[in-house]
Amino acid sequence: MSRLKQILKSGRLAVTAEIGPPRHSSPEKIIYYAEMLKDYIDAANITDCQTAVVRMSSIAAGAHILGCGVEPVIQMTCRDRNRIAMQSDLLGAYSLGMRNLLCLSGDHQIFGNHPTAKNVYDVDSIQLIQFVRRMRDEKLFFSGDEFKEHEPRFFVGAVANPFADPFEYRVDRLEKKINAGAEFIQTQCIYDMERFVRFMEQCVERGLHERVYILAGVTPLKSWRAAKYLQQNVSGIIMPEEIVRRLMKAEDQKAEGVNICIEQIKYIKEKIKGVSGFHIMAIAWEEVVPELVRRSGLCRRQETD
Repeated sequence: MSRLKQILKSGRLAVTAEIGPPRHSSPEKIIYYAEMLKDYIDAANITDCQTAVVRMSSIAAGAHILGCGVEPVIQMTCRDRNRIAMQSDLLGAYSLGMRNLLCLSGDHQIFGNHPTAKNVYDVDSIQLIQFVRRMRDEKLFFSGDEFKEHEPRFFVGAVANPFADPFEYRVDRLEKKINAGAEFIQTQCIYDMERFVRFMEQCVERGLHERVYILAGVTPLKSWRAAKYLQQNVSGIIMPEEIVRRLMKAEDQKAEGVNICIEQIKYIKEKIKGVSGFHIMAIAWEEVVPELVRRSGLCRRQETD
């Protein structure tokens, strides 16, 4: 069984982080980050050519960190594979020890380094969730053919963005993913706490928090310019002006960004019902994750193993 699933079922707040594979063939940096994080996280997301930029495959990178003692959450986007390639990769991933899968649509290729490439989208993310659960629970390939034996038994996850518009549709879309078979959810990074509170209140009203494990996404900021960039250029993220001003006034903007992130984690942990853990997306700043985990009072792995 997935260790991440065991932790979530136990009721302990889970902590996942994110390791981005490199734009080359060496695993050195992945292994370095895995060794650094393994005592502070329960699993690490391995992104699948994030922002549509070519990188080492999620499955290969997952195999490297698994060898370091870190449980991977491999991502699979619908952008790059048809259903034949998806199933082939899923069988291969499971054979290598992968037990957690995050199903995503994927960033459009126009945003990456191959903007003229053809996308696939043979299935969408909700259909992918359904099909993976079908493989596990009904022992059927996407086509309906039966597994004779050794079906992959993934712990199936999806993503949710409480900050995209229209807001009223966000919980509906989350419920569709849960109905399709998602077992855990990782949210987009949270800066607008008021909106996240409203999102979680609606989830609790519908009882969704009892049907799926919701991990709140947080991202530490290095500078006010990084905050401003997210505010002006990244759709699906709401960056309050108050955070931008606070970083601008700080003598040490990195330290202030860490402080803000820790305050967010503590507030969510203490005030918001229905959250089962945290997904820390320290983009190109993996070194800060241990500090965030320690100072925010999240359980460390060695304290519970």
